[in-house]
Amino acid sequence: MNVINSILMGLIQGLTEFLPISSSGHLVLFQHFFNRQSPSGTDISLEVFLHFGSLIAVIIYFRRDITELISSLFHWKRSLDANKHLRNRMVIVYLIISTFVTGIIYVLAGDRIEQAFSRPLLVAVFLGVTGIIVFTSDLVKKSVIPASGMGMLRSIIIGLGQGIAMLPGISRSGTTISTSLFCGIKRADAARFSFLLSIPAILAANLKELGTLSQLQGNLLLSYLLGALAAFISGYLVISLLLRLIQSSRLRYFAFYCWFISAFTLTLLFLQ
Repeated sequence: MNVINSILMGLIQGLTEFLPISSSGHLVLFQHFFNRQSPSGTDISLEVFLHFGSLIAVIIYFRRDITELISSLFHWKRSLDANKHLRNRMVIVYLIISTFVTGIIYVLAGDRIEQAFSRPLLVAVFLGVTGIIVFTSDLVKKSVIPASGMGMLRSIIIGLGQGIAMLPGISRSGTTISTSLFCGIKRADAARFSFLLSIPAILAANLKELGTLSQLQGNLLLSYLLGALAAFISGYLVISLLLRLIQSSRLRYFAFYCWFISAFTLTLLFLQ
């Protein structure tokens, strides 16, 4: 994997990670159609490392939210901000529950999920599914529940959505945000919860590949680092765009894009 390829993949990863169009699906298709695969197929360890660049973008963009959540873990005394700290602690609880559910799905089906990364036909189909999920989310009008009041059942459902979104072609952000909206969560809170939920998921994926990543040397390490940097920059730039689109119920435009890419990919695969 040379430097140019890694940077291109980093840009694709960053631009598509937070938009509801599946970054993993785009990376699989990019590697397949442009012959950018490693000898063993799709380089999952590179994809994980690129996601790390996106993770840094989330942490920096939501640094105040993260600081407030952590701070609330150390404020248990009665004060004027007691209710605020309680709400923040409940958000942390629901983040943990959703992450735990996602982890269970990976433990039970992780091998089959990874196999899907070598099947572009499945990716094309899943992109079509993502389009349906995203399009229907804009039809939800009554979203009034704050993230701090979602309850255990809704957090479990959101965790299930994130687990399903491990499949390439199923957008993680699109699925978790849409699932939150279907559960009645406020649009702003749904987006915020989705971004915060990506932090433990991406960290876990990087820890899983830590052995492989720690062996990187020389040009390969440089390629990975530059790819992650590209993912960070492009990812940071699109976060605010997605937040505005969620608020204005305009995610359906991405559904049309997903359907187009799905149909175009299926056509190319059948022609091959």
